[in-house]
Amino acid sequence: MINSEPVVYSGKYTSYTRNQLIELVKNTMSEKRFEHVLRVEQTAIQLAREYAADVEKASIAALLHDVAKEQPEAEMRDIVISENLNLDLLQFGSQIWHAPVGSILAEREYGITDDEILEAIKYHTIAAPEMSLIAQIIFVADYIEPGRTHQAAEEARKLASYSLRDAVRFEITQTIKYLVENEERIYPNAINAYNAWIERKNR
Repeated sequence: MINSEPVVYSGKYTSYTRNQLIELVKNTMSEKRFEHVLRVEQTAIQLAREYAADVEKASIAALLHDVAKEQPEAEMRDIVISENLNLDLLQFGSQIWHAPVGSILAEREYGITDDEILEAIKYHTIAAPEMSLIAQIIFVADYIEPGRTHQAAEEARKLASYSLRDAVRFEITQTIKYLVENEERIYPNAINAYNAWIERKNR
């Protein structure tokens, strides 16, 4: 799925070139995390081309999607509070926090103002009842990038090859299933997303 054809930024969504943004992102995370981010970006670019989405938006959102992933938990907690995010987040782990906090950082520290890019970052872990095409692409790309080798990722890759929406629904279902099987608490918005995507399937 990886396509090496470069993406040239227009300046419409960020003042940075792609290479500049890559260097900035690289400085915020471990090498392992950074390599994951690059794989997600290339997967997102390919999906954007396949589904006629904005490739530049997909690239930017993918590069920034984990920008808060390795932030200290105390700093993320402070952002949740100071930015008036849903305080229910604090009842769950930083695995949930890093997506909405990352959206805040993308705007605050990288100057991103495009709603679709920010939404894609915000919802890339638990999804949402309604998601733009870019948000769906980032959600799926994060799950199916080549470094993901589990069986569910392979099934999602097959689905994504012909139906992005089916891939989104499958991934949401797999996440809920995993949490239930491991007797872990489920963030309420994740349940809302699951219900909405299942209802949409049954219409």
